[in-house]
Amino acid sequence: MTDKIYRGIWPVVPTPFNADGSVDYEGQNRVLDFMIDQGSDGLCILANYSEQFVLSDAERKKLTELSFAHVADRVPVMVTCSHFSTQIVEDRCRHAAALGAAIIMLMPPYHGASLHANEQGVIEHYQRAAEAAGIPIMVQDAPLAGVALSVALLARMAKEIALLQYFKIEMPQTAAKLKALIAAGGDDIIGPFDGEEAITLMADLQAGATGSMSSALLTDLIKPVLDHFAAGDEAAAEAQYNRILPLINFENRQCGFRACKTAMKYGGIIKSDFVRHPTAALPQSTADELIRIAKTLNPLVLSWGK
Repeated sequence: MTDKIYRGIWPVVPTPFNADGSVDYEGQNRVLDFMIDQGSDGLCILANYSEQFVLSDAERKKLTELSFAHVADRVPVMVTCSHFSTQIVEDRCRHAAALGAAIIMLMPPYHGASLHANEQGVIEHYQRAAEAAGIPIMVQDAPLAGVALSVALLARMAKEIALLQYFKIEMPQTAAKLKALIAAGGDDIIGPFDGEEAITLMADLQAGATGSMSSALLTDLIKPVLDHFAAGDEAAAEAQYNRILPLINFENRQCGFRACKTAMKYGGIIKSDFVRHPTAALPQSTADELIRIAKTLNPLVLSWGK
């Protein structure tokens, strides 16, 4: 166990690309500065919304090292180290921990639609990752993996693996699963988080979530929801959430990870909103509607770089 408990809003850091598809490392530094200015309680790098699945190993290593050097302890940083190979996960965990990572986030081992570890393999995967990292581990329980992680299994791992303390739940009926997990795991569930761009945030907070991992599109507007709720003012939290929900919904249902880049380019934070093939660029009409909705709320992303 560690003494530090992490809560609040930990948005995923997008990876900017130049118009030719190369990584925009200078732009990455600007993204990090912007996200800190948004009031992020922590940052998560190399997650799915960072397009980690289109990055080479060399790019991934350089981005990890750049991020820690540039953030320079201004906020804690979580590193996603997911991979099917436990050995590769161990190597990634050691590298991230050596650079100063606060938390390691891992999806369960999977490759494609049908190559999954059995339950014992999942347990050993997380156990070995925790031993390699020596810092807290977050389980990412998401549909993308196609792996069913039962509440009983998650609670068991929390009890048996001392450093497995954080849980990002973004499965259907997230609030019900969070509530059941907290009840089953008790004091071993240190940090229950939600995800999916905070589209179910109020229900998840009411179920016991203490943190959220959204995109960086409107962190400055989501953060007050968590702050109000933590302070015991549920009415203020709900009012703020209802105000920003149209933008959250449009991002989640119409855009995915492309929304954040579109807004960052509009706001002068990055030069290009390029996404690597085979993902297609956001249709212009969708991008225009995203910006129109965002302007009604005036998030920092629209003006920070201008």
